[in-house]
Amino acid sequence: MPSMIHEILADFFKQCPALAAELLAEVLAVEIPAYAGARLASVDLTEVQPAEYRADAVVVLLDDEGVAVHVIVVEVQLGIVARKRLTWPAYVTVSRANHNCPVDLLIVAPDAAVAAWCAEPIAINSTGFVLTPSVLRLTDVPVVTDREQASRRPELAMLSVLAHGKEEKGAEIAAALLPVINGLDDDRARLYYDLVYNSLNGAARRALEAMMKEYEYQSDFAKKFVAQGLAEGLAKGRNEGLTEGLTEGLAKGRAGEAAQALLTVLRVRGLAVSDAVRERILAQTDPERLERWLEKAVVAPSAAAALDEPN
Repeated sequence: MPSMIHEILADFFKQCPALAAELLAEVLAVEIPAYAGARLASVDLTEVQPAEYRADAVVVLLDDEGVAVHVIVVEVQLGIVARKRLTWPAYVTVSRANHNCPVDLLIVAPDAAVAAWCAEPIAINSTGFVLTPSVLRLTDVPVVTDREQASRRPELAMLSVLAHGKEEKGAEIAAALLPVINGLDDDRARLYYDLVYNSLNGAARRALEAMMKEYEYQSDFAKKFVAQGLAEGLAKGRNEGLTEGLTEGLAKGRAGEAAQALLTVLRVRGLAVSDAVRERILAQTDPERLERWLEKAVVAPSAAAALDEPN
């Protein structure tokens, strides 16, 4: 049975067929002919053994008159499956026969070792008939922090947060995506919110929560994630042996995470942070004070103003 991440990645191309052409041309430098539109075709690539001959997505690029000029067969590959090297050439040749135009095979492979395996040329015969797949690694996906670009290409922005959410730019990618997600239908918005939230590291999550006070965990998956994190924290505290140790450890962890989240919010908002302000933030051990600073940082005109408190 396909995994959740497999279905999510495949669905991006079903929601936006042109994404396949954009990734091939812009990221993998594959020459794509001019086209006026893109549509999905049937994923059943033969009537024989249909269970083995179904691609994840088949995208047809059309000219101004609606004639197919190029086909892209999209496959999401999470593991090494030897038989795929036998079926992929069939996908390409059948698609070429069905649509009477050139065909590219685009494989999305998040794991580096799987991607390397997918990229190996497939020799069809002994006289030079070779299929070389185009392979998209998540590390190849561009970092999308511009809100206008995220609005025009939400699926690319979603790929970006899945690929880079735990990196330094994670909160900025998420901040660009949230206004776009708000405009989606309820079911897709809930799914995308959860994907974004769970693609971020702890500091970026807290920064995102500060920027979006009304965020709620939208699915059972997210609620389970939070419950699991709490259980792990409690287990760690028990291993340390003392209730005092648990309280102190949680407070230190909460303060450190809040400090990083505060710095992330200031960076996302483009506010300059002096060395003195940075040192003050990182030296603060009171998580409640840090959280007050974090809330103020969302609207404060400067980093120093976010830290100002009445005596």
